[in-house]
Amino acid sequence: MSPDVPGHRRPGESGHCRPEKGGAPVPGRRLPSRRVSAAGWTFVVPFLAAFTFAFLAPVLYSLYLSLFRNQLMGGNRFVGLDNYSAALTDPKFWDGAGRVLLFLVVQVPIMLAVALAAALVIDSGRLFGKRFTRIALFVPYAVPGVVAVLMWGFLYGDRIGLVGWINDAVGSDLLAPFSRPWLLVSIGNIVTWEFVGYNMLILYSALRTVPGELYEAAAIDGAGQWRVITAVKLPALRGALVIATIFSIIGSFQLFNEPNILKVLAPTLISSSYTPNMYAYNLSFLGQQVNYAAAVAIIMGVLTAVIAYVVQLRGTRREG
Repeated sequence: MSPDVPGHRRPGESGHCRPEKGGAPVPGRRLPSRRVSAAGWTFVVPFLAAFTFAFLAPVLYSLYLSLFRNQLMGGNRFVGLDNYSAALTDPKFWDGAGRVLLFLVVQVPIMLAVALAAALVIDSGRLFGKRFTRIALFVPYAVPGVVAVLMWGFLYGDRIGLVGWINDAVGSDLLAPFSRPWLLVSIGNIVTWEFVGYNMLILYSALRTVPGELYEAAAIDGAGQWRVITAVKLPALRGALVIATIFSIIGSFQLFNEPNILKVLAPTLISSSYTPNMYAYNLSFLGQQVNYAAAVAIIMGVLTAVIAYVVQLRGTRREG
């Protein structure tokens, strides 16, 4: 029989196949069987346990609480979606949600623009003291949130703070951070100061992954610095910008520390329902309306998830 006849086996060959470098089977090697390794579960189980007890269980318990209502007559009884319908028609809830949405629309683009500019300047290689600048921008993020708000609260003070000193120097109330028109701007300034460095680090890390060949090709084509930014750097930052935007949206809807601490300094301007998170907190711990607070929290969680998903979807489409 000829060696080229199908079914003929040369000496030393077996009937098993082994993969070549290109992926095609090669005679002489048995394909490995897929088995679930016990070592893999040692990595997965701790995460699943932490995810279940730190995230899944509280969400499910909040859903459970939101379906009940504690009444004077009858105690805690099942009311279905009544808490949700009450929250959706609650003017205090929508007032706080609208305020947070306005905060998001104005503060997030400004913060990301500043972070983007800082990342581009640091990555340009023309900045003196690049490492110091990067660390200096990131340090505010390392400051605890409560400390940062207290610090800015004293700076905003009209008696012993920096604002009061400036007003005394010019002889008028030029700056009024604790007035109704400027209060949300003052809070936005604190949040921007805290998180510009964090977002800058995300964008700067993405810039460091841009292949050097793209810069070389741009230099060969005679592209200037601005052309390199618009044609090379900004397209490479699109995914990082989407991530930073999603994180900022989630943080904006979770606005709590800044207004809650500044409430002591501006009690007539910051109410217990200034933001939805403050409203849910005060309902639960001060008003003893745990079930209603759970419904408010669930609604805000769903609203945040929907907006974040829309932003991610639009960013992914543009990136594609």
